[in-house]
Amino acid sequence: MEPIVQKILVVGGNGFVGSTVCRTALARGMQVASISSSGRPWQTPKGHTPSWVHKVEWHKGDALKPETYAHLLPGVTAVVHTIGTLFEKSGYKSAVKDGNVPRVLSSAVAALTGAGRSANPLEREEKRREGSYELVNRDSALKVCEALVTSQPTVQTDGPRAFIYISAEDCLRPLVPSGYIESKREAEVGIENMIKANPNYRGVYIRPSLIYHPHFRPIMSPVAALLDLSATIHARAPASLPTPASVLRRLGDFLPRPARPDLTPDSPLHAMARALTIPPIHVDHVAEAICIAADNARTDVRGPYGVPEIRALIGWHQKGQQQAAAHA
Repeated sequence: MEPIVQKILVVGGNGFVGSTVCRTALARGMQVASISSSGRPWQTPKGHTPSWVHKVEWHKGDALKPETYAHLLPGVTAVVHTIGTLFEKSGYKSAVKDGNVPRVLSSAVAALTGAGRSANPLEREEKRREGSYELVNRDSALKVCEALVTSQPTVQTDGPRAFIYISAEDCLRPLVPSGYIESKREAEVGIENMIKANPNYRGVYIRPSLIYHPHFRPIMSPVAALLDLSATIHARAPASLPTPASVLRRLGDFLPRPARPDLTPDSPLHAMARALTIPPIHVDHVAEAICIAADNARTDVRGPYGVPEIRALIGWHQKGQQQAAAHA
């Protein structure tokens, strides 16, 4: 019997994470389709088009408008949702891509100073049009998931079709408004509620920390190096020795409970402590975990996956041992 050819649909396939997922899936023998607002194939920051790009089906589509991509869903074995926004109403993505530090900082400051969710209906509607957390991080994922579970598959699968959502570790507060992680968790809950009663689907929620790439996102490399050093120091520190993270957690215990404890169960100081103890993760490793999760034979992969679980899924420790043996 010939093996089943798996095909994934990547929502936001020409973005930073989405393009890496496309390339990794092709390397694993999968067929790949992508939808994005422009429909343009991915290019390197210098404008080059690698050979693998020509193997991807690039489509123009709006995640919030299922009629623009519903015809693709019956023919795929998994869907990966990669679009999202870290800051509302800001140009931080283009600033990070261009390596423009002043623009990145100004975008962050602008987002933080206007982080409160307005009670003014007109202002809230304006934010929705310009790309709010709810619209980009939550509603777009729920629309795509609903379209998937209501589609009639025309392909054979070895197991339930996967909907893979790129969520996040809660380690950015208060540097990033709480609305970011709240919208991510709301999306996870909404997706799970849609598919938990349907054995033909499974939800996987990838929760990376800071995602970096030294060539495509060089502006983030110094931050990633510092966070990796911090995580290593905290991991090796004796349990009896107070660390910055342990101090933050103790202080956080005295703060009031968050307004949405079901979404953010602890204080921003606890989130900062996690930032100091959870290492950053390379975008290639995130993409590899996503592609493993997309495999229909991996029916065991479901639910949330933080950085430790992502590393275990891709065999991080085995890879480290192999690299050490190669250099011995």
